[in-house]
Amino acid sequence: MKILMVNKFHYKKGGSETYYFTIAEALKSKGHEVVFFAMKDDEHNLSCDQEKYFVSNASVQGGIKSKLNMVLHIAYSKEAYSNMKRLLEDERPDLVILNLVHKQITLSVIDAIKEYNSKLPIFWTMHDLITVCPSYTMLNGKGEICEKCLEGSFKPCIDNCCIKGSKLMSILSKYEADYIRKRRWYEKIDLFICPSEYYKNLLKRANFTTRNIVTLRNPLPLNTTYELLEKVEDYILYFGRLSQEKGVKELIDAVKNTCIKLIILGTGPLEKELQEYAKEYKNIEFKGFQTGETLKNYIKSSKCVVLPSQWYENGPYSAMEAMALGKPLIVSNKGGLPELVQDGTNGYIYKTEDGIDSLIECCQRMISL
Repeated sequence: MKILMVNKFHYKKGGSETYYFTIAEALKSKGHEVVFFAMKDDEHNLSCDQEKYFVSNASVQGGIKSKLNMVLHIAYSKEAYSNMKRLLEDERPDLVILNLVHKQITLSVIDAIKEYNSKLPIFWTMHDLITVCPSYTMLNGKGEICEKCLEGSFKPCIDNCCIKGSKLMSILSKYEADYIRKRRWYEKIDLFICPSEYYKNLLKRANFTTRNIVTLRNPLPLNTTYELLEKVEDYILYFGRLSQEKGVKELIDAVKNTCIKLIILGTGPLEKELQEYAKEYKNIEFKGFQTGETLKNYIKSSKCVVLPSQWYENGPYSAMEAMALGKPLIVSNKGGLPELVQDGTNGYIYKTEDGIDSLIECCQRMISL
């Protein structure tokens, strides 16, 4: 078979791209041919034969041209439609797998696919919740969990400035969500794939489509090594984005007046604020953003890895990468995280509704082992 993989980014940016390239690698290993469709990015993109079909860069973080392209084509891109049509005619795939496509690529590619061949199957992996929440995270402008858009109207997105705290971006995102609903694009998808049962159940509850939704766990890269290390140091580890929804401040509060050593790896919008908040506690260290062998060695030497997320996590690669190295987890009871942990067997699950007391207890139990 020839499979077309579609994703806005064609470089290893995050978990969605880890999935995108891992699936491609796995398919190739089984003798299938894989082709790609994504967004242009001369600085970051990995080279491939299909890059001539890629769409122009569009991002609110980009230059003026990129920002304008994003605003003007947030719901429908004629460029993406025509480029996809050309790619389909030249490559003639047997299956299309969509990943992240909203805003930068747009769902206009679905029209191109169905006009090319109405029977060509389309699978879509749900890496986030954008089909039922314009902000895709179910967090409002204050960083609080919000499920109001599940009731059928996307107006709360504007009322709460859910998109980066911006009224304009929230208006545009509501427009995009309403436009997609009007075009009934989700009804043209053959199968929606969710990496967690939680996401599957939430999407079914939202009733955004009549199409089938299934659970399929994210796969780790084929070259992943699995280890079990007995000699470890007495510190717990957080690695990932330093932002409000990740719960790093709550983790700091849980250990700051204890003898538990905490190492924090990563960067993000709260990096300086969190460093300032924790500077007087000698048992808490920030080691910055780490990758490759350095990150792997921090994970290997840790007592456990903590994911104290305050939002609906899906199936985070950070958790599975830690488990592959034999690390137990401490996770919050949000989203798909509890599905990865058998409480008391390969980690602990703490209840966010109990404040930090439950997290403190889990950390102390882990360190005492």
